[in-house]
Amino acid sequence: MTSTTLSTTLSISPWGNSQGIRLPLFLLQALGLERNDQLQAHVVAPGRLELTAASKRMTLAQKLKRFDPAIHGGELMIDAPVGNEFGAAHS
Repeated sequence: MTSTTLSTTLSISPWGNSQGIRLPLFLLQALGLERNDQLQAHVVAPGRLELTAASKRMTLAQKLKRFDPAIHGGELMIDAPVGNEFGAAHS
């Protein structure tokens, strides 16, 4: 597998009460990122910043699609009722 190095010069600009950089579209595409994706930033040495894609949060639809009743279903506490729990059968 070959690797292509992409590089460009970015400027630090005022962004509200902070400073920001803009990433050109070709860099986002090369990284497989989209608008509003989140990045983790790590200072790895003076003057060197490493950016990595943050884990994306799953939508409810994605979570439900991955739900398996055999794994995720069932009773969490298999003990018999000990008091006046909701739905407990009483004699």
